[in-house]
Amino acid sequence: MCGIVGILGRAPVAEQLVDSLKRLEYRGYDSAGVATLEGEHIERRRAEGKLKNLEARLRAEPLAGHTGIGHTRWATHGKPTENNAHPHATDRVAVVHNGIIENFRELREELEKKGAVFKTETDTEIVLHLVDSYLARGISPVEAVKASLSRLRGAFALGFIFAGDANLMIGARNGPPLAIGYGKGEMYLGSDAIALGPFTDTISYLEDGDWVVLTRDGAVIYDKHNAVVDREAIKHSASTSLVDKANYRHFMAKEIHEQPEVVGHTLARYVDMATERIALPVKLPFDFKDIQRISIVACGTASYAGYVGKYWIERFGRLPVELDVASEFRYREAPLRKGDLAIFISQSGETADTLAALRYAKAEGVHTLSVVNVATSTIARESETVLQTLAGPEIGVASTKAFTCQLMVLAAIAVAAGKARGELSDADENRLVKGLVEIPRLMAAALSTEPQIEKLAREIAKHKDVVYLGRGTSYPLALEGALKLKEISYIHAEGYAAGELKHGPIALIDENMPVVVIAPHDKVFEKTVSNMQEVAARGGNIILMTDARGAAEATVDSLVTIVLPDMASAFTPMVYAVPVQLLAYHTAVVMGTDVDQPRNLAKSVTVE
Repeated sequence: MCGIVGILGRAPVAEQLVDSLKRLEYRGYDSAGVATLEGEHIERRRAEGKLKNLEARLRAEPLAGHTGIGHTRWATHGKPTENNAHPHATDRVAVVHNGIIENFRELREELEKKGAVFKTETDTEIVLHLVDSYLARGISPVEAVKASLSRLRGAFALGFIFAGDANLMIGARNGPPLAIGYGKGEMYLGSDAIALGPFTDTISYLEDGDWVVLTRDGAVIYDKHNAVVDREAIKHSASTSLVDKANYRHFMAKEIHEQPEVVGHTLARYVDMATERIALPVKLPFDFKDIQRISIVACGTASYAGYVGKYWIERFGRLPVELDVASEFRYREAPLRKGDLAIFISQSGETADTLAALRYAKAEGVHTLSVVNVATSTIARESETVLQTLAGPEIGVASTKAFTCQLMVLAAIAVAAGKARGELSDADENRLVKGLVEIPRLMAAALSTEPQIEKLAREIAKHKDVVYLGRGTSYPLALEGALKLKEISYIHAEGYAAGELKHGPIALIDENMPVVVIAPHDKVFEKTVSNMQEVAARGGNIILMTDARGAAEATVDSLVTIVLPDMASAFTPMVYAVPVQLLAYHTAVVMGTDVDQPRNLAKSVTVE
C-alpha cells in the first residue's frame, strides 16, 4: 500500500515528511520521495529502496520549503526505479498517487498527441500531464484538478502542490483512504491517522469521490458531485500506535474498506500493466506444462480462497486440482507424484496444520509454492517458491482483505498456468488481465451497498439459522459467507452448492429461514434462479446478491436484492466478497459480539 503525506507548514517540512513516511513503512514500499516548494518552483528528492536512502539524499541536497508532499511507493506501472518514484512533477505541478488509473493508455495517447512528453513508465504521470495541460491553458489549479478528476477511471488517492502557490494543496480520494489533519496555521494530508499522528490529533477522513482544497486556514471538501460538504473532524490517538482503526468502529470494518487498495497493490505485483500480461514476481522452478496435478492445501477462509483457485486453475489452465483441508491432508498420507505442484495458502504463514502439510509434500518430492501475507513466516521460508499477498497487517481475527488478496494471487497463477500450457492465447490473457485491473474499482463500488446491508443485518440478527447458496465460483463464496457469519455473530449458518439444495438442505427451508443467494449473471444464473424458485415455494426469505441484469431477470421475489456493479463473470468472487463480509460484520454489530476478537478464536492457529 503506497503512503501519501502532505504538509502546509510554517517551517521547513522535508524532515517532517520523511518522519511521517517512516510511520507508513508498515504498508510496504520499494522507493520514496518528497517534493517541496522552494520559492516559486518545485524541487524533488527521490530514491530507490528504503527511506534511509532518501534521508541520505536530503542530507546531501537539503530542501527548505514550507509546503511539500511525500510518498512511499509499491511499484505498479513501471519498475521501482528513482525515475519512476513519486512525486512526479512538471514546472507547474507535482503529484503523489496511490492506486491504479485504469484508462491511462487512452489518456496517454490523447496527451501525447497534444505534445506531452512522458519520462516514466507509470500511470501516475498521466494524472500529472492531464492537470498540467489545464494549467497551461491558464485554468486555476482548483479547476484544473476538478476537470482532471472527471476524466480518471480507477481506484486512487492523490495529493497535489503547485508552483507559485505555497498556500495550496489539493487531495482526492476514490477508493484508497486519505485523511486531512488540522493544525494551528498548518494543514496536513495523509494516507491514515498514523502518518499524521506527530502533527495533530484532529482529523477528517475523505469519503469516496471526495476531493479537498487545503490552505493554512483550513479545508474545503467537495463530494463526487462537486458540492461543498462537511466531514466530521474527530480526535484520534494514533501518535504512538502502529496500527489505527481510523474512523471505523472495528478493525474488521477498516480492513473491509481497505480492500480496493490492498487488492490493487497485490494486483500490481503480479501484472504488467503496460502489456496487460501476467508477470509473476519470481521465476518458477517448474514449467506448468510438466505438471499433471496440483494440490491446494489450506485452513478456514484460506481454504475457500483455494476452492475458488481450483475453479480458476482448472478452467484457465486445464489442470486437475485437488483441494484439501490441511488438518486432513497431513494425516491421510495423500499419494503425490514427484514433480507435481502443491500450493499452500496462509495469511500468517504460521498455521500449524498447513506447515505440517507443506513438510509432508516436500518429503514426497513435489514442488511447493506458498501464498502468504508474511514473507518472513515459517511457511514462506520453507517453501520452494513464495508468492506474497500485499494485504498489510490484518488485525481482525475474521479474515477479509487477506482473503481477497489471496484470490488475486490465485487468479494470476491460474492465468499464468493457462498461458504456459497453451490453453490461453495472448488475446485471452489480455482480456482476463483487463478484468483483473478493474477489480479494485469494482470493489470500491461494491462498498456503496453498505447502508442497505446495514439495514438488512438488523433483520438477519433476529434469526438463529441462515443458508448461503451459490454455483460455480460463488459456491466457495457461499461457504465463506456462512463461515464469516458463524465466527463473528455466532448465528448458525451453512453454505451449499445451489444445485445440491434438493438433495437434503431444502428440508431446512421455511418462512423463518433467510437464504442468501450469491448469483452474478453468468452462465449458471438461470440454474440458480430455478433453485431460488424452490426456496420461494417453501416460504424462504431470499436475499439476492447479483448485478443489474440479474436483478432484472430474476423471476422470484426477494426480501432484499443487493445490486453489485456489472462485470465480467470470470473474477466475481473478489467483488462479491465485499457484501458477504459486510453482512456478517453488521449482523455481528447488531448482535453486540466482539467483532475483532470473537470468542474461542485466534488470528493465527500455531498449534494443532
